Amino acid sequence: MTPLIDRVDALSRDALAAGALVPLRTEQVDHPGWEPFLVRRLLDPTPKHLRQAGPRPNPFRPWDRRLEVQGLNDHVVLLNKYPVEPRHLLLITRGWEPQQGWLDSRDWRAVAGLMAQVRGLWFFNSGPDAGASQPHRHLQLLPRDADQPLCPLEAGFSRMAGGGAAPWPWRLGLEGLPAGEGGPGAAILEGTYRRLCAAEGLGCPDDDPRPRHPHNLLFGRDWMAVVPRVLEGSRGFSLNALGFAGYLLATEASDLDWLRSHGPLPLLRAASVAV
Repeated sequence: MTPLIDRVDALSRDALAAGALVPLRTEQVDHPGWEPFLVRRLLDPTPKHLRQAGPRPNPFRPWDRRLEVQGLNDHVVLLNKYPVEPRHLLLITRGWEPQQGWLDSRDWRAVAGLMAQVRGLWFFNSGPDAGASQPHRHLQLLPRDADQPLCPLEAGFSRMAGGGAAPWPWRLGLEGLPAGEGGPGAAILEGTYRRLCAAEGLGCPDDDPRPRHPHNLLFGRDWMAVVPRVLEGSRGFSLNALGFAGYLLATEASDLDWLRSHGPLPLLRAASVAV
């Protein structure tokens, strides 16, 4: 384990004992034909931040110091208060920045610094129509050990990075990233992000005050992907970037019978730009 993960684990134990960390209980739901998607059913009531309509209080102003892993220049690393899996981290801006705005060079410097310390799946939900639960800018990180896949759909992303076609029926822009043990630097990450956003019709930070369309961002050390979105969810499933990485979370509102009959691909296609 890296020193950062050691801190995450120690803080998680303390935050759990203090009641600041509230892991969500889930169970895996299996069905023929869902592979490689991983579907989990929420056993606890849906957290308030996922079901509350209208304006919400900002949980990051101030953030809960009991969940603070590390302070950076313009950002803070926090434990996700309601994780489905352990070690779920948030990278938030210290001051107010909108979730629906562009990621900028300060964000990418913070990402690159953390990426050099820990391997994992990064994701970003650009606003409520892309599954973001909070309006204050935050990226999310699911750390992975060296022998773990980043996500269930990683093999498809890797094939695309090697020049293969997208294996899914939704629009997706992807570029491979230069190989390196600690991941690419901030300039490469930002440049890749800008190119993908332009190619997928989201605009450019130099010309548009914010992206033209909701979208999800997924990336690791080897590739980065952008998924344009049209709906926040479908059939009672709330879908953020993790859905397009192969993770689905069913709540009491989700139509699991429909999913058993039709499978994950039509579910995700309904919330994205079909191809």
